[in-house]
Amino acid sequence: MEDATKQEPNPTLPPLDAVEARVMGCLVEKAATTPEAYPLTLNALVAACNQKTSREPVMDLDPGEVGHALNVLERRGLVKIAPASQRALRYEHRFDTIYGTTARQRAVLCALLLRGPQTLGELHTRTERLADFPSIDDLRDTLDRLIQRDPSQVIRLGRASGQREDRYMHLLGGPVDVEAFAAATPAAAPSRSGTGERIEQLEAEVAALRAEIAELRQRLDAVGA
Repeated sequence: MEDATKQEPNPTLPPLDAVEARVMGCLVEKAATTPEAYPLTLNALVAACNQKTSREPVMDLDPGEVGHALNVLERRGLVKIAPASQRALRYEHRFDTIYGTTARQRAVLCALLLRGPQTLGELHTRTERLADFPSIDDLRDTLDRLIQRDPSQVIRLGRASGQREDRYMHLLGGPVDVEAFAAATPAAAPSRSGTGERIEQLEAEVAALRAEIAELRQRLDAVGA
């Protein structure tokens, strides 16, 4: 059973735009999956936002766009600069504080922020490294509780063409026209196996670490110059 003693979400928060949603999702994801590299520098966050795997849609953001989103999120209290930041600023999320979520609710919203609408089965696989969901029923219970507590955060959509399950979608970017969204959604691609998901995650972690190494080399070169 989840901890139910969380504060209520802030109802006055403006909706996230697409870049802000991607930045928030990446910060939450990396805090859980690569704690040794978290908080993230701007370069590492850009690499995380532009991953070719575990993202829908794939984006090609530049540091200016990500930096602007970070400034906006910082003003809203969703992001803060880590106290231990030295030469390179590092950023961390304040997701639970602002949205009033539990660990499991945060994990579900993170997956939805990064990959869009998903079925219970897809979410159960994709939250494997973000939180502990012993069964798909535990995941369903988390979503039901989240919807009951705050219907402005998650909505249950109908089935996409070729799917047998309902999908769920986050509403942190604002309300959506469910009928129009369903009509415009193409048939979903077959979901990957758990092994495929883990390989994708490892590839993403390698990309983030490469960005960190490149940044460290730049700093060392500058010191030696």
